[in-house]
Amino acid sequence: MTAQLIDGKAIAAKVRDEAKAQVAAFTQQHGRAPGLDVVLVGDDPASQVYVRNKERDSVQVGMRGTVHRLPADSSQAKLLALVAQLNADAAVDGILVQMPLPKQIDAETVIATIDPGKDVDGLTPVNAGLLCLGRPGLVPCTPMGCMRLLDEVGCNPAGKRAVVVGRSTLVGKPIAQLLLARHATVTIAHSRTADLAKVCAEADILVAAVGKEALVRGEWVKPGAVVIDVGINRGADGKLHGDVEFEGAKQRASWITPVPGGVGPMTIAMLLMNTVTAAKARIAVKR
Repeated sequence: MTAQLIDGKAIAAKVRDEAKAQVAAFTQQHGRAPGLDVVLVGDDPASQVYVRNKERDSVQVGMRGTVHRLPADSSQAKLLALVAQLNADAAVDGILVQMPLPKQIDAETVIATIDPGKDVDGLTPVNAGLLCLGRPGLVPCTPMGCMRLLDEVGCNPAGKRAVVVGRSTLVGKPIAQLLLARHATVTIAHSRTADLAKVCAEADILVAAVGKEALVRGEWVKPGAVVIDVGINRGADGKLHGDVEFEGAKQRASWITPVPGGVGPMTIAMLLMNTVTAAKARIAVKR
């Protein structure tokens, strides 16, 4: 068996087209475009690239938005004041504070300050709680993108064994909740999991999100499994690699995401959809 590749670039383009159509409809109906404001503190090179991509894609789908750039030595109070300003701005539907933040700023405090209705990263305690309860809310973009990839290749999680390797609040925990909501039987594995190889081998759906190159060996993959590799690691060869040993895994899986070009492109695409969702929900509340 040789796995089919899940083309994240093509699927992300499809999602962006859907977002563009929804933005146009929203703008026509309400007389304004959905607004996404991004806050960047400091000059981290990777963060600058991510923010430029978000800015470009939001403009392409017709959204209004501003990138607020603060110097690296900005105080926590200054950032919290900006977040409060954006919370109060009726033209802002989505707020995204780019991570990581400088060491003098506590990320959890900043996230908790964001209006949950504008939390397009889906990271506030309110949205995390709604996800846990199975109630509507804004969901973290990367996990939501992973679920869309499964849907696009016809993988229905219902009744399947799903293993998520990684327990971060950004990816591991939320994607486990999303899979559970779709009636999968879910195991979360992590650094202290005994016999990780055996656990992975039970998975019909295997999601790797730990940030360690080739942690999941190809021979651990159950024949016919769908493999979603969230990891992005710069290898000794200078190239990007996932958390899954790709060459071995693709000989056993039915579908697998490449790195790069798999999960990565989905994150910004789902951010756009989250912004439209937030804009619609805010209009509905005002009524």
